[in-house]
Amino acid sequence: MDDLAFLDATAQADLVRRKQVKSIELVEAAIDRIERLNPTLNAVITPMYDEARKAASGPLPDGPFTGVPFLLKDLTAQYAGVRLTAGSAFLRDHVSDHDTELVIRLKRAGLIVLGKTNTPEFGLLPTTEPRLFGPTRNPWDTTRTAGGSSGGSAAAVAAGIVSMAHGNDGGGSIRIPASCCGLFGLKPTRARNPLGPDLGEDWEGLAVEHALTRSVRDSAALLDATSGPDLGDPYPAPPPKRPFLEEVGADPGKLRIAFATETPTGIPLHPDCVTAVKDAAALCQDLGHEVVEASITVDEDAITKPFINFMSAAASAAIDGWARRTGQTPTPDLFEPYTWGMYLIGREQTASDYVLGVQGLQRLSRDIAPFFVEHDIWLTPTLAEPPVPLGSFEPTPENPLQGLQRSATFVPFTPICNVTGQPAVSMPLYWNSDGLPVGIHFVAPFGDEATLFRLAAQFEQARPWIDRRPPVSADTVSA
Repeated sequence: MDDLAFLDATAQADLVRRKQVKSIELVEAAIDRIERLNPTLNAVITPMYDEARKAASGPLPDGPFTGVPFLLKDLTAQYAGVRLTAGSAFLRDHVSDHDTELVIRLKRAGLIVLGKTNTPEFGLLPTTEPRLFGPTRNPWDTTRTAGGSSGGSAAAVAAGIVSMAHGNDGGGSIRIPASCCGLFGLKPTRARNPLGPDLGEDWEGLAVEHALTRSVRDSAALLDATSGPDLGDPYPAPPPKRPFLEEVGADPGKLRIAFATETPTGIPLHPDCVTAVKDAAALCQDLGHEVVEASITVDEDAITKPFINFMSAAASAAIDGWARRTGQTPTPDLFEPYTWGMYLIGREQTASDYVLGVQGLQRLSRDIAPFFVEHDIWLTPTLAEPPVPLGSFEPTPENPLQGLQRSATFVPFTPICNVTGQPAVSMPLYWNSDGLPVGIHFVAPFGDEATLFRLAAQFEQARPWIDRRPPVSADTVSA
């Protein structure tokens, strides 16, 4: 069954549909891979084997991914009867009493959830190293981060445990681990996927739901299956003109692509990232697109201060919200120093501080929008560096917020798209001399996932990545 491990989810579903393999066989094989690989990677923190075996035994829904194993990130998405911890000791005993709408749609698509994946506490850092469960290790180099906050999902997909896994993205949390682990990671347009019934929007619309995949078509087909407004949503995303899957393979036309070798705030780029983006720009030109070097410039104070105010307020609201729901009292010993520091900053803010912070981010969106009148795509490295060593974001006794400062130098591009709400994707187009993936970041105008899928499929054909295998994978770790 390991021969099927690196097929994409569309191909696996086709085998089930044609009765060449049974869903329970795919599930048992994926469980076996978790048991083999997870001791090294620490990607899956809540097994759901009994639930998965029951679901795979039928009856199965008729969906695009009927019978295909899947993993759910342990943040935001709730599955009835299964714990949701958000990577925090504060919620170590919390068990969900309902499915969120996204989970309902994932099940309707035919996916079989095998377990939940590791995430940093409340998804606040771009690395997956929660104290509750320990670090997730990158299958390309186990001394390095798998990224965050969807690092557990990314490591599992990259290693061949499953073909795709759930993620969410409030500042790059799908794209960062996609870059670190050599995967395709799309952040959809704001409000494309539902957050109900618990939330109308998350982080004032910065956070969105989707997945990490190996293939472009899997991402498109999954978005077709899960997207669309839910009853009571505060606002919808612009409806697509046709199914996203129909964009895969469609001619993108000649696009105006602006590539950047400098960060918006002037943070230095690692030479590997500069090389990677220049290589991608050259490939764009070879494929017939109009390519120019141009960057978005952002006043660091214009984004950093509002973003910190906003994130700290969101952290405070999340903790207070869970305290109300669970009847617990938040105390410092139940949280990591970074989280508790953000919580305290959030509680010190006034309502005016918060509103002004949101207004500041909204002004930034208006400042950036004209760039996408002149250009169809903005091309950057996903990150400012290749995957960094584990422990790089650890707080110090003198500075519990050291992780926040280190994050700013690691992720200078991805949060901008969360602020503006635009769709963006990290594509695995480059590996450095150390064998580490360096993701390439493509940003499209608001509501225009269609162009991203067309362009991504063109790149996938020109420079295929699906056959690349990390040193820790289903191919290398035997039973």
